[in-house]
Amino acid sequence: MQKSEIPFLSATELARLIQSRQVSPVEAAEAYLERIAAVDGRLNSYITVTSDHAIAAARQAEAEIAAGTYRGPLHGLPLAVKDQFHTAGIPTTGGSAILRDFVPQHDATVMARLKDAGAVLLGKLNMSEFAMADIYQHPYGTPRNPWDITRNPGTSSSGSGAATAAFLCATSLGEDTGGSIRGPANFSGLVGLRPTYGRVSRHGVMGGSWSMDTVGPISRTVEDAAITFQAIAGHDPKDPYTWNVPVPDYRAALTGDIRGLKVGVITERMDAPNLDPEMRDAVTAAIGTLGELGADAQEVSLPLAPAAGAMSMTIIGVEWASLHRPTFQPNLAQMDYNNQIRFLTGGVIPAHAYNKAQKLRTLLRQQILHALDEVDVLALPSGIGPAPPVESIPGIQSKEHALAGLNARISFTGPFNLAGVPAISVPCGFTAAGLPLGLQLAARPFAEQTLFQAAHAYQQNTTWHTRHPNI
Repeated sequence: MQKSEIPFLSATELARLIQSRQVSPVEAAEAYLERIAAVDGRLNSYITVTSDHAIAAARQAEAEIAAGTYRGPLHGLPLAVKDQFHTAGIPTTGGSAILRDFVPQHDATVMARLKDAGAVLLGKLNMSEFAMADIYQHPYGTPRNPWDITRNPGTSSSGSGAATAAFLCATSLGEDTGGSIRGPANFSGLVGLRPTYGRVSRHGVMGGSWSMDTVGPISRTVEDAAITFQAIAGHDPKDPYTWNVPVPDYRAALTGDIRGLKVGVITERMDAPNLDPEMRDAVTAAIGTLGELGADAQEVSLPLAPAAGAMSMTIIGVEWASLHRPTFQPNLAQMDYNNQIRFLTGGVIPAHAYNKAQKLRTLLRQQILHALDEVDVLALPSGIGPAPPVESIPGIQSKEHALAGLNARISFTGPFNLAGVPAISVPCGFTAAGLPLGLQLAARPFAEQTLFQAAHAYQQNTTWHTRHPNI
């Protein structure tokens, strides 16, 4: 195999070759670093490339494997992470100019766990400033979608989507508050898992909303996502919001057998008036494929689902502004214009509005959990359609513009961050213009195995994940 071919392997395939010593970790790291140097100037997916760090970690992994110590499928595997996770001795900017010179002294728990798994860190990935929705000015360059560089690769884990889709890392980590893993997965033709709230530690993660933030994988295949997630899931005494429950073997769920699986198709999302027809057709066909594999699909109703965008943004706006006030208040002029408005707005949202959003959230969670008593997974689109053009005008232009935003992606992803249940996006087609489309599945709390099982069976019987962007 030529070195230049290595980045185009799935993470799982590369892991097997590293374990069998057919490919060395150093060779793999060099192959990715060379591709980053050649390609990322057009995508701006990385903020920091940690070349020396990566080669040193790869040499250590190579020596350990040669000595007979193999830590698992991430051992020697080159990956990258959203620049939202503290990395000891490596800049962590949160996508903001305010933190340009911030270098943490300690690793976030997810970073420590990746190190324990033997992973090789290629660098820190671009993102929306402080993980907050669409922004206008990216201080480290505007991230671009490798399927069409005039388009958005997804927010806020923008670089995780762009780099993974463009084969600039074997797999990656993102963070999902209102859809920031599933959105990039949808727009960039990837698999993205938002885990159950409390399944993965957030210690050392720059927060956005204490009640909704989650860390999860963005990968090219379901199996890649499963091995990435395996390394980071589990209780952490440093994060009191993590659950002390056993972590199963997620790869064991990838049997390909979904006979008897009950799929609930959410009527209010499939019939949404703003849903792109190509997205509706692709998701309908994907649900049909699940049926051909033995799943039983039926319609379910979540009457409050269309209001998930308004609920989410009210809660996130208040919690985000409250959490970051000491940083934002004295540095407002350095922030992106859209985020200046969000911060100022979040600080003046009335308590009764926040309280109402939380009450409605409880009702929506009850609707979702009740539906999941009747079915194994819920199915719906991952968003309203394919990747939109990169923002060219800052700010909210009108009331109609604001309402359109609340009824866009977050009204499809939002129900599950509000409910705290796991959800996954998996590629399910392309538009006539060649842009990826995603199927979203959600399950009961801690039922990530079920999501992996269903998504993997679907992916094994389709070819969408085998297409590559021409970049």
